[in-house]
Amino acid sequence: MSLANKTGNYKVFDSHFHIIDRRFPLVPNEGYLPDDFTCADYLARTKSFNLAGGSVVSGSFQALDQTYLIDALQKLGPRFVGVTQLPAAVSDEEVMRLDELGVRAIRFNLKRGGSEKVEHLESLALRIYHLARWHVELYVDSRDLPELQQTLVKLPAVSIDHLGLDKEGFAALLWLVERGVRVKATGFGRVNFEVREALRAICAANPAALMFGTDLPSTRAPRPYTDADLDLVVETLGETMARKVLYENAVAFYRPRLQL
Repeated sequence: MSLANKTGNYKVFDSHFHIIDRRFPLVPNEGYLPDDFTCADYLARTKSFNLAGGSVVSGSFQALDQTYLIDALQKLGPRFVGVTQLPAAVSDEEVMRLDELGVRAIRFNLKRGGSEKVEHLESLALRIYHLARWHVELYVDSRDLPELQQTLVKLPAVSIDHLGLDKEGFAALLWLVERGVRVKATGFGRVNFEVREALRAICAANPAALMFGTDLPSTRAPRPYTDADLDLVVETLGETMARKVLYENAVAFYRPRLQL
C-alpha cells in the first residue's frame, strides 16, 4: 500500500499536470501529439491520494490556445489554477479575464517551444506580475540557467519545472533557489540524478521553494509518474517538510480561489 494512502492525512496540491482534450486545438511539437488525458481521466488517476487542488499547465502542443484551459478550470473547480502560454502582445484586459477564471502564471517553454520567446521573458514577467501577481514558470534544462540567472533574480516570482532536469546544472538551480526561485518536484523519471539528494538540498536552501506535482500524464517522459514518487517525497523529507512540499508551499504560491 502507498505510504501516502496508509497515513491518509497528506493533502496534495498537484503543482504540475496536463489536460489533453482533442475537442480543442492541438499543435504537433517536433512531430509529437499526446494521447487524450481529460479532466475525468485525471481525477480517476489521482483517487489514490488526497487531492486538494492543483495547477493545469499548458504544454508545447497547446501553444497559445486558452479554450482547453478555460474548459478544464471550469470542470475542475476553484481549487485548481492554470498556467498558460501567452504572446508578449497580450492585452491587460485578456490577462485580467484569465485571472478571473483562475489562471495564475505564464509559462516559457524553453526546452520544447510552443510559448513566447525568451527575449520577452523579463518584460512580460514584470508586466503580468504587477498587473495580476502572476508568476513565471520555466521549462528549461538547468545547464542553460547560468545565462539566465541575472534576468531571473530580477523577477518577483519564478518557478522551474522538473527539478531542472540535469545534474550538470543543479548548482545553478540551487543558486537561484537561495535567491527565492521556486522549483517543482516533478518529473522524477526525467532527471539524471538522485532525486532524494536533490529534494533535501533544495529544502535546505529554502524550505518554501519546493512544490510537488505529478506531471501526469508524463508526456514524453522516459518513466511516467507513479504513486511511489509521492511516497518518496514523504519518506525523504519527513512529516513537517512533506506537508510544506505537498501542499502548503504551492497553495501560497498559486493562490487558488478556494482552499481546503
